Amino acid sequence: MNKPLNVAEKLIKSHLLEGEMQPGSEIGLRVDQTLTQDATGTLVMLELEAMGLDRIKTELSAQYVDHNLLQTDFKNADDHVFLRSAARKFGFWFSNAGNGVSHPVHMERFGIPGKSMVGSDSHTPAAGSLGMLALGSGGLDVAFAIAGEPLYIKMPKILGVKLTGKMPDWVSAKDVVLEMLKIYDVKGCVGKIIEYYGPGLSELSAMDRHVIANMGTEMGATTTVFPSDSEVKNFLKLQEREDDWNELVSDEGATYDEYEEINLSTVVPLIACPSSPGNIVEVREVEGKPVHQVVIGSSANPGLRDFWIVGEIVNEKFVNKEVSFDINPTSRQVTENLTLMSSLFKLISAGARFHQSGCMGCIGMGQAPASGKISLRTMPRNFPGRSGTLDDQVYLCSPETAAASALTGVITDPRDMESRYEMKYPKFKYPSELKINTKMLVKPVVGREDVELEKGPNITSIPDLEPIENSYNVPVLLKMKDNISTDEILRAGAEVLSLRSNIPEISKWSYYIIDTTFYDRAQKAKEEFGGHIVIGGENYAQGSSREHAALAPRYLGQVAVIAKSYARIGWQNLVNFGILPLQFADNKDYDSIEKGDLISFDNLRSSLENKSDLEITNKTKNKDYKVRHTLSKRQIDTILCGGAINYIKQKLN
Repeated sequence: MNKPLNVAEKLIKSHLLEGEMQPGSEIGLRVDQTLTQDATGTLVMLELEAMGLDRIKTELSAQYVDHNLLQTDFKNADDHVFLRSAARKFGFWFSNAGNGVSHPVHMERFGIPGKSMVGSDSHTPAAGSLGMLALGSGGLDVAFAIAGEPLYIKMPKILGVKLTGKMPDWVSAKDVVLEMLKIYDVKGCVGKIIEYYGPGLSELSAMDRHVIANMGTEMGATTTVFPSDSEVKNFLKLQEREDDWNELVSDEGATYDEYEEINLSTVVPLIACPSSPGNIVEVREVEGKPVHQVVIGSSANPGLRDFWIVGEIVNEKFVNKEVSFDINPTSRQVTENLTLMSSLFKLISAGARFHQSGCMGCIGMGQAPASGKISLRTMPRNFPGRSGTLDDQVYLCSPETAAASALTGVITDPRDMESRYEMKYPKFKYPSELKINTKMLVKPVVGREDVELEKGPNITSIPDLEPIENSYNVPVLLKMKDNISTDEILRAGAEVLSLRSNIPEISKWSYYIIDTTFYDRAQKAKEEFGGHIVIGGENYAQGSSREHAALAPRYLGQVAVIAKSYARIGWQNLVNFGILPLQFADNKDYDSIEKGDLISFDNLRSSLENKSDLEITNKTKNKDYKVRHTLSKRQIDTILCGGAINYIKQKLN
């Protein structure tokens, strides 16, 4: 008799090409769709060019322009031209600048229950809200999927989260996912798929589920999955895509590897304090702190409801004069519908600064807060400096908490609106029909393989990466704490993001937030020793999927990272660019290695080929350490070749 399957198991089984569904073992998955955005897509397109791809092999691939929207010089504009030409050449859908944030737009226009998707953005799992198997990954993995290769991951455990109860007034989906972060922090779901089930699902619309699925990434989850039920059907019907709906629910008697339960009726307004999405407290614990900026929007709160409810809370009022009240509309379609519902008028009348549709402040592309001032944001991340201000004080919260705080000028529990303004909690109901806007989506062009890629002067080819050597004597350039994010490894913000297609230039920002001298020291180490290594703590390279956080250090001569543990995507990106992701066999050894120590690797290639633990020597301390890896045979071959591009070229030849 067949074992009853949960939704995640059904999705994996229906896309399994290689391996066994045993937690921890490597599996290869068929990929139906891909998502790329301009901050990572430029590199993906250059990788496709390097691979010699003619046309996409997926059912659908979409390229969005939603990150690098500030055009203060030619660089971002040139990238947009390049991406449009690449979309024509390879057969992508293309979403123009100003159309909207990739994740909600993809959900509205292209997401299909039961399909698989990989995206070069770590918040791609937001599409799990539709019952998709959607995974974030580094750009090289996405490029390979576009070329028809399987996506390789380690089979995750499935964490079943049962939702019960009714959502209280002044609490919304953002508070639910913050409750999960309160339980699991930023690494508690590494190696797991989070699947939500139970009677409480009826409290969550498809876009509410998007909020929760989006921020599963902040817990380290491989992805998040919801069933495809009547709520998903209603969503697709409103998007005029009801024919794309199909039911996908767990079998009766399905089980999970691990269990959690959240009674929605007990959830209260929560907030993530600086500078981690896992630093969760109740709003009551920090209320009264002065607020300088409030930003509404991003892929973490992208729904029409999220903007509508802010408009209702501030209606016929004006925000505190000390507060910059910023609105990042998720898409042009959302903006049109807010206009038809009079919500846009309410927001602007209350003092809102209205920005273009895109990621904007979420990725530090404008809207940087003042030094040391509190910024409340409905966004998914508040890592140090991500906002564009190095000493930022960014808090993450629900639209309700953000709107209440904008009015009062201090962090405010939204439940206080009832006594302060004699206001009842606004109840959102979707209109019977929506204004659909697809005008800024460009269909794939058929039969145009001869299209030339248009490269501006800032767009450079991917540098050649040499195969790994058999021995090294290299210095430790950095020793880092736990939970170092890719935002700290390779800075975000308008000053840096425009360099995404220029590896020599962007490499100058490697580890800048941690140590402003890193680039110069790495150049010197490359000249004197042939490279360097860095030391990390737990959950190294969490956060964004940006593969520049591996490629830029590799360009500067990084041979290996030795850490206590890794975030999934960051770990895979290191492999893809030929950097050894090693772990301490004994975490106590972490304490005895210092910045500046000289580390010796001997018989490296043969040790990797034999899949044995490695022994390294700290020549400065005259001490030996055991380190290990969890690489598959395929990944070892990739490392030995010097990275995935070299590996694929060798495979094709």
